[in-house]
Amino acid sequence: MPRVNQDRGTRKQQIGVVVSDKSDKTIIVRVKRVGKHPVYGKVIKRYSKFKAHDPENKAKLNDQVRIVETRPLSKEKRWRLAEIVK
Repeated sequence: MPRVNQDRGTRKQQIGVVVSDKSDKTIIVRVKRVGKHPVYGKVIKRYSKFKAHDPENKAKLNDQVRIVETRPLSKEKRWRLAEIVK
């Protein structure tokens, strides 16, 4: 997993697609990971959804974004928007 090196240490980052931007200052990002089944070897796609902080409401539905791990901002928000990839 790629990491961002900043003055406060190394942080995880993910690239995914915005599936919801309805909340104020919050987006929901779907991240895809691909791996092989441990027994059968078939390639399996898995998805995870993360709530990310978007203070200026820049990201819109279906944007590809990069999110970075941060301190807990609410009960479920542990990520923040780093940039809009496209």
